[in-house]
Amino acid sequence: MSTQAASRDVTAAASGTFLLGGELPVNRLGFGAMRITGPGIWGEPADRAEAIAVLRRSVELGVNFIDTADSYGPHVSEELIAEALHPYPDGLVIATKGGLTRQGPDQWTAVGRAPYLRQQVELSLRRLKLERIDLYQLHRIDPRTPVEESLGELRALQQEGKIRQIGLSEVSVAELEHSRSLAEIVSVQNRYNLADRASEDVLDYAEREGIGFIPWFPVATGTLARPGGVLDAIAKRHGSQPAQLALAWLLRRSPVMLPIPGTSSTAHLEENVAAAGVSLTDSEFDELAKLAS
Repeated sequence: MSTQAASRDVTAAASGTFLLGGELPVNRLGFGAMRITGPGIWGEPADRAEAIAVLRRSVELGVNFIDTADSYGPHVSEELIAEALHPYPDGLVIATKGGLTRQGPDQWTAVGRAPYLRQQVELSLRRLKLERIDLYQLHRIDPRTPVEESLGELRALQQEGKIRQIGLSEVSVAELEHSRSLAEIVSVQNRYNLADRASEDVLDYAEREGIGFIPWFPVATGTLARPGGVLDAIAKRHGSQPAQLALAWLLRRSPVMLPIPGTSSTAHLEENVAAAGVSLTDSEFDELAKLAS
């Protein structure tokens, strides 16, 4: 399928569905709302109208899983989502995160204390105009705070009906296993892409356990996309862009994979969603899998 045809005809529904926690159906190709903020994930976007348009277009293209965080902006991403999409269409799952504080552009400090997380949940509910957050993720395990305290508070908020499901971000298999003894964990969000598969063991564990795996920075290809290389050759064969091949590979890699490519451009969004219509052959998948091995 050509890029042009895919952009016109394909929606995120073509990526297949996954049941978060066995109960929340989402199309596997979602949208990450980090890049709709300013430089360094700080402040307002350069083009607010375009950021709003991107969010609305994502839903038009069948995206029903949007991932954000209170630290994106901070606050800006959540506020834009509410401005663009509230009242929310039926079936739209908005996931947010808490546990990283901001001191400036590209600065992030983990804070996992119970009172802080409770405050952030309440503020996210207010900004997103929600009565309950479908998926709330601990953005980082705070090395200065026992994870028992952090997850204990999220579990309490879940029992109060303010959180539906709990997820984690940037954890090891051991941390994930321990966390599951403290609370039901339905998703894990680790850096993972065609060029960087350091979290392969976490992905394998998530797949065995039926836990959603949300790869952040999913379209990174680095030097793999160099002209004349394998990725470039396969992309030309499909009439696609290397980033689309990277997303198609992720979707093929595991049924629990939930890529969330982000962008501040409507054209780039449409290109990313079109990746759901790219079908790799077995040999192409294997060729790409060997690139970072």
